Amino acid sequence: MFEQYPDPKNRPPLFGLIVGVKDIFHADGYITGAGSHVPADVLQGIEAESVTLLKKAGALVMGKTITTEFAYFAPGPTRNPHNVLCTPGGSSSGSAAAVSSGLCLLSLGTQTIGSITRPAAFCGVVGYKPTYDRISRSGVIPLSPSVDHVGTFAPDVAMAACVATQLVESWNLEITGTKENQCINLGVPEGVYLDNVSDEGKMQFRATCDRLANAGFEIKSVTAMLDFEDIFVRHNLIVAAEAANVHENWFASYTNKYHPKTAELILRGQSVSGHDLNMALEGRSRLRKELTKLMDRNQIDLWISPSAPGVAPNGLESTGDPVMNLPWTHSGLPTIGMPSGKNGDRLPFGLQLTGRFGEDETLFLLASQTESVLI
Repeated sequence: MFEQYPDPKNRPPLFGLIVGVKDIFHADGYITGAGSHVPADVLQGIEAESVTLLKKAGALVMGKTITTEFAYFAPGPTRNPHNVLCTPGGSSSGSAAAVSSGLCLLSLGTQTIGSITRPAAFCGVVGYKPTYDRISRSGVIPLSPSVDHVGTFAPDVAMAACVATQLVESWNLEITGTKENQCINLGVPEGVYLDNVSDEGKMQFRATCDRLANAGFEIKSVTAMLDFEDIFVRHNLIVAAEAANVHENWFASYTNKYHPKTAELILRGQSVSGHDLNMALEGRSRLRKELTKLMDRNQIDLWISPSAPGVAPNGLESTGDPVMNLPWTHSGLPTIGMPSGKNGDRLPFGLQLTGRFGEDETLFLLASQTESVLI
């Protein structure tokens, strides 16, 4: 690459950036396995558009990173760099761990429930899930196309923002600067949603809110998502139904190759009626509108919430609970997860910031200022 671009002034924006690619993305020169025992030859496809864009911007693909089977819950062998006895989260397990351990400065991941924000929290890195469909899903093995998001892991917000300018469609370069002369209003979605957080997680989250308030941020408590249980059911119904459709032929041919957790999802999805699926899909835009109205009514710039119920759980049998990420994925709103501290065992906590639909640029602007308080 140095021979191709001898003049630093003419080098592409991501020149020499080492990138890891989650193993559900197709990348030229690499076999896609999707963390599965299904024969690899039936899984291959054309290189993911996101991978191609990174290459054109000067990035170098280091290799594939481990994923849970088909980006669901069956865990792989990846361990957490902060404690190898703990899960790194999932499904983008290897992508989060690779950035956390310094193997690469950027990795690609996907999120269908909480597969970027949760592992980013457990591994102490920044995870970016864009507004739904602002990064192309072309060339990525789907799990649930209506709620699948392609995103990234990076060591900090600045790196994530730099890469976003290359990956996000129609990125608005004119949104720059800061709100230093204006108060940034952060909304805490109070109610049953936060009941999913552990006592330790709640204590840490409130302490983080206090730190931000002391730094000049306005923290507003807003009752939200009182129908969270319905949101939870709707989202999981969509994932099951669409996964059953995606895997219809593969599952019929290779049933015994599937992990029981993935098989259960597909079998559950096969029983979902078209009417129930359509009703659940309608809930996505409804939740998005409700959350946006609350932001308008309460003059909120971003929602703020814990990235996970707590720190990474012990053991590798589970990748942890994505419950805290589910509503933001369901609504398609953009999120950035970042480290917010550590517990007594030196395991990271995560904080997730959620912006308005389609306003990822503003989310990055405000996330950078939030990060400056927490680092």
